[in-house]
Amino acid sequence: MERSVTGKRGRFLNTLSGRFLMLTVAFVMLAEVLIFVPSIARYRADFMILRLEKAQIASLAQLAASDMVTPELETELLANAEVYNVVLRRDEVRQLVLSSPLPAPISATYDLRDAGPWELIRDALVCLFDPKDDIIRVIGNPVQDAGSLIEITMDAVPMREAMLDYGLRILLLSALISIVTAFLLFLAVQRLIVLPIRRVSQHMAAYAAAPEDARLVIAPSAQVEELRAAEEAMQGMQRQLTGSLRQKERLAQLGGAVAKISHDLRNILTSAQLFADRLEGSADPMTARAAPKLLGSISRAVALCESTLHFGKAEERAPVLVPIDLAALATDVAEAEGLVANGDVALLIDVPTGMRVMADAEQLYRVLSNLIRNARQAIEATGAGGTIEISATETADNWRIRVGDTGPGLPPKAREHLFEAFQGGARKGGTGLGLAIAAELIRGHGGSLELARSDAEGTEFLIHLPKSTGQA
Repeated sequence: MERSVTGKRGRFLNTLSGRFLMLTVAFVMLAEVLIFVPSIARYRADFMILRLEKAQIASLAQLAASDMVTPELETELLANAEVYNVVLRRDEVRQLVLSSPLPAPISATYDLRDAGPWELIRDALVCLFDPKDDIIRVIGNPVQDAGSLIEITMDAVPMREAMLDYGLRILLLSALISIVTAFLLFLAVQRLIVLPIRRVSQHMAAYAAAPEDARLVIAPSAQVEELRAAEEAMQGMQRQLTGSLRQKERLAQLGGAVAKISHDLRNILTSAQLFADRLEGSADPMTARAAPKLLGSISRAVALCESTLHFGKAEERAPVLVPIDLAALATDVAEAEGLVANGDVALLIDVPTGMRVMADAEQLYRVLSNLIRNARQAIEATGAGGTIEISATETADNWRIRVGDTGPGLPPKAREHLFEAFQGGARKGGTGLGLAIAAELIRGHGGSLELARSDAEGTEFLIHLPKSTGQA
């Protein structure tokens, strides 16, 4: 039970309201302390001035009728003035007007004629915290210029008791003011700051649950200018995000439709490709000349449909990492692409014998196949021969596979969005899907695909594959 109460108190102090409440109480009390110290010093000075005035009245009675003042009356006058002795200086003559025996020696003398504020504060604090039963001498100016000075001796205990009583009342009043002020400020902060912030938090939680619902966009209503500015900024952000989500939803639906169309179109084009193959053997020279161009166009359309289908998947499957003989895999890719070492487009494989990398065989095959096909098409576009080279090295942390060619290099526009779908096509008529898919597959391995260089001497891509627990 005690732990629960402590936990609730700790949570309250960690809230904006709780911290503001504690700071308010602390600052109000600090202000009251700064007021209390000079106030208690002023009270002590007034207390001693009042004793001087009473003593002056008693001394005037003695001076007016000295023969009529009996010792008993003198004692009564001193008791009413609450002093032991009264000394007046008049006409440069110092005169002991009223006197009585002192119960103890005089311990301190205070001259109120030239006392500054810091001196009064210091003496007040000493008196307040000094528990001794002292006899003090007080010097001041007489009222109505009834002399050059008046001097009294008095007991410090009644003054200390009066100061303690006054200080206690000041502290109680300060505490009451602090509590009332803190409570009022607490209510004001709750209404003006905490409740609007809580409302914003609730709107954020509701919007996060269904960001596509435009009805959940916050409507600014705060009266505080800063909070209203925050609500307006959040409203703009939520509207923009809701619009983006709707647009992405429409694009996703469009992507699904395109994938279905591409699938059916691929089947149609495959059938058309079979019929076009027969046209190559036609006896008609015109038909025979047109057939290769028709086959090329159909092949490009089929490749585009397949790339669209691959890219349109929600996500690629997670790679299954197994040890792969990199040289053998590169050879398989070369044979599938119809490349040989002594053709117009030659393929050189410079992979250390026995090098094995941890990768998904099918996905790495697709990546190498895409890079090699792009390189071959770039070289063929020049009308001259060229060379494609696959090489590999390894370090303690990763494998690096280099795929380079001696083609004309990539155009500047293609380099700007090289790995972005439908924007980074490296050749005329290309879609850029191949490189986007290849980069995604390598990222799935925890590696990266990057363009190392591309200039008039050729293009070079680098594949970085990290080592997991070590080389197989």
